[in-house]
Amino acid sequence: MADFIEQTVTRTAVRNLAVPIADVSSFNTIVSEVIATNPFGCTGYDVGGIPQDAVIKSKEAYVAKVLYEDNEAKTVGNATAKCPTVAAFNTAVANILANTALATAMGGDPVRDTDGESYSATLKCHDSSGEIYYVSFSRDSVRVSSYSDNAIVATVEAWADTVPALA
Repeated sequence: MADFIEQTVTRTAVRNLAVPIADVSSFNTIVSEVIATNPFGCTGYDVGGIPQDAVIKSKEAYVAKVLYEDNEAKTVGNATAKCPTVAAFNTAVANILANTALATAMGGDPVRDTDGESYSATLKCHDSSGEIYYVSFSRDSVRVSSYSDNAIVATVEAWADTVPALA
C-alpha cells in the first residue's frame, strides 16, 4: 500500500484582538473594505477559463442575541437567530425586538445582548505568487490560513496594524 507524501506545508496564524469588534456594522465595514480595496495586493485568476476575483467572501455567519427581562431586570428568556448575511441579521434583530407576542410569551421585555452576538466572515484570497489563502474574521480574532509563504501573513499583519479595531 502506498504512503502519503507531504507535498506542501500550509500554515495558520491568528491575531487575538485586545477588544472584540464593537458591532455588526463595524465588522461589516472592515470585511467590505478588504474586498473593495484589496489591501493585500491579491490578483484575479482563472479557473477553467472562468475569471475569479482577487478577493471574495467565501462564507459568513452572524448570530443575534436578544434577552427577555422582567421588571427586576432578571433574564427570563432569550432568542437567538443565526443569519447568513448582515442584512438578514439586521432584519432578524428588528423583527425579534418588535415581536410583542414573543415578548408576552417570554414574560419580559426584549433587550439586545450585543456582547453575546457573534460575527464571522472568511475571505478567499489569491496571492500574486499564485497561492490561495484565507483570511477569517470573527469578533475577537483574525486568522490567516492555508498559506505557505510567510510574506502573505506579513502583508496581512501590516494591514491589520493600520486598522484600530484589529489591535
